[in-house]
Amino acid sequence: MSRSLRHGALAATATALSIFSLSACAAGNNAETLKIRPDNPATSVGNIKVQNVNVITQPGAGTDGPAVVAATLFNDGTEREVLEAITLPGSNVEVKLQAAGGKGPIVVPAGGQVIIGGKGNAAAVIENSGEAARNGDVQQVVFKLSRTGD
Repeated sequence: MSRSLRHGALAATATALSIFSLSACAAGNNAETLKIRPDNPATSVGNIKVQNVNVITQPGAGTDGPAVVAATLFNDGTEREVLEAITLPGSNVEVKLQAAGGKGPIVVPAGGQVIIGGKGNAAAVIENSGEAARNGDVQQVVFKLSRTGD
C-alpha cells in the first residue's frame, strides 16, 4: 500500500468518525429539551395560545396610577378571534381594551398573533393599579375571546 493511499484512508476514517460522533448531537423528534417548559406564564385553549402574561403595576406600594396587562395571543385556527374582555378574578377592576390603531376591538387574526402592551401594540389598562394586584403576587388573569370563550 502506498504512503498516499494510507494517508487518504486515515483521513477518510477520521472524517467518518467525526461525522458519526457529531451526528449524535442531533436529538431527533423526541428531544428532551422539547419537554422543558419555560418559567413564563402560558396556556392554551383550543386554537388559542396565551404567552408571557404579566400584570405590570406601579413601582412602589401605595403609588397611584394605572397598571397594564401585557401578553401575546396566538391563533392557530382558521377564523379570527376577537378579545372581548380581560378580567382579574377576585378583584372588581375593569380592564380597558384598546386596539393597536386606537379604534375597534382587539382582533387575533387567523393563523396570526397579537401583542398586548408596549409601544405601537394593543393595550389593556387597569386604571387603579392598587386594586389590581400587589407587586410580586401571582394573579389569575382571564382572557375572554369571541369563539373560544374564557
